[in-house]
Amino acid sequence: MNIPANLKYTKDHEWVSIEGDIATVGITDFAQKELGDIVYVEVETLDQTLEKDEVFGTVEAVKTVSDLFLPLSGEIIEFNEALENTPESVNSDPYGAGWMIKIKIANEAEIDSLLSSESYKELIGA
Repeated sequence: MNIPANLKYTKDHEWVSIEGDIATVGITDFAQKELGDIVYVEVETLDQTLEKDEVFGTVEAVKTVSDLFLPLSGEIIEFNEALENTPESVNSDPYGAGWMIKIKIANEAEIDSLLSSESYKELIGA
């Protein structure tokens, strides 16, 4: 199971990469394996400001549809449009080409509530 040490994680199985006041968000390797083959990623919240834990989109797999929860409050400034044509990137490269959104972080104090890679490994039993 791939759980990069340089990222932060949520209990809802999203990963977060933080550079300055911008956070890049996707779902973890564990989450994409649990979901199975991903066929569609929908994010209709571009340019909206949402609170932490609000739903920012959905990911559709062959078996199920799952909500995506915002790990940090902020404005959604970018959606990975490549996922419209190649949603399977979430399966093949969840921490690279499979990223989903970028957020302009509204409250940097919320970063402290994210999980470290070690804590996330404990959560999933890895």
